[in-house]
Amino acid sequence: MKKLLLLFMLTIFGPALYGQTDTSFFFTRVKQDSSKLKLNMDAVYNRPFLQMGKLPVSLGGYLEANSSYFSTDGISEGLSFQLPRLTMFMSASIRQRIKFMTEIEFEEGGREINIEFAALDLEFNPLFNLRGGVIMNPIGSFNQNHDGPKWEFVSRPISSTTIIPSTWSNVGFGLFGKYSKKNWVWAYEAYLSNGFDDKIINNNQNRTWFPASKANRERFEESFNGVPLKTLKMAIKHRKIAEIGVSWMGGVYNKFRDDGLVLDKKRPLNFIALDINSTILKDTYLNGEWVWAYVDVPDTYIQQFGSRQQGGFLDIVQPIKKGKMLGWSESVLNVALRLEYADYNVGNFQELGLRIADHVYALVPAISFRPSAQTVVRANYRYERRTDLLRNPASQTAGFQFGFSTYF
Repeated sequence: MKKLLLLFMLTIFGPALYGQTDTSFFFTRVKQDSSKLKLNMDAVYNRPFLQMGKLPVSLGGYLEANSSYFSTDGISEGLSFQLPRLTMFMSASIRQRIKFMTEIEFEEGGREINIEFAALDLEFNPLFNLRGGVIMNPIGSFNQNHDGPKWEFVSRPISSTTIIPSTWSNVGFGLFGKYSKKNWVWAYEAYLSNGFDDKIINNNQNRTWFPASKANRERFEESFNGVPLKTLKMAIKHRKIAEIGVSWMGGVYNKFRDDGLVLDKKRPLNFIALDINSTILKDTYLNGEWVWAYVDVPDTYIQQFGSRQQGGFLDIVQPIKKGKMLGWSESVLNVALRLEYADYNVGNFQELGLRIADHVYALVPAISFRPSAQTVVRANYRYERRTDLLRNPASQTAGFQFGFSTYF
């Protein structure tokens, strides 16, 4: 009985007693192989994990918490504190070349619980592998590589949350593979999955709003219209130059037939995204993404429901000090800048030919401190300028954000 009690105590408190270093009595930190060329598509497994003894399951996760103070046109609601997400992930090697990975996210203090990823990988060949389950549609780079501790900014990019639905995942199956030679690596992903519904034009935003489909939990049980959403991505990377990714996601969003009765024509939607990341001038990191979205909006809808959207972001991160700081031996102090833009209605009014102006600009300077590569403390100043459909004087929002994000 005493031995069982001792085993239980060490299992629970082992990480605290041993500081969750690379190895402890019961726990082993699963190290990532930094010698291999990693792409955005590898982000799902390129995370720190803890493994207990010889058990086949590895555990990990990350936490984000922050505070914010904003005012819009001089009006402020004061200081607020947020815990936007706590994410848990588990990985298991079932047998050689058979892997399972899941990512479960608790949002807004646990008010929402979402399975963002839960897939089985069958590895036949580096160039030919099967993945099935709840997959993260690889459109752009942020949707796959979204973990908070990897970013110097508190808020997620506007275009990656309001045009591409942030952490957009569906039940589906597909193929992925990679080929590398010396300093080069080329990779692809191709999936069929459930997808969007008509909430993208039938929502409380009174505009074309792709994230509205995330509220449809039935997409994890059945397709809204029986037409699979298709997602394709190709990426190429040179170790010393850059990674470039091109992706496409397309399908049908409306219910065009019900019990054999034709209700409407098939109305397509398509996303095209380009992403790039590179390190220049030795240690200046650039990371950017641009997305174009197209949707067939019925003629019965007024022009505030746009048929085209576009937007993107560019992050510039510059380390200004590395080494021992505040007692941490391998810490980094960064300054960073994010430039953002999103246009929710690209085009002109039919009557007068004037440009529709439903768009937002944002500028976010930041400073971040990393006591380790897995933890970031960050302070942001955020300035946004939003212009409505009719080009009325733009609303201006400015404020400060401070918080942290850490793997555990």
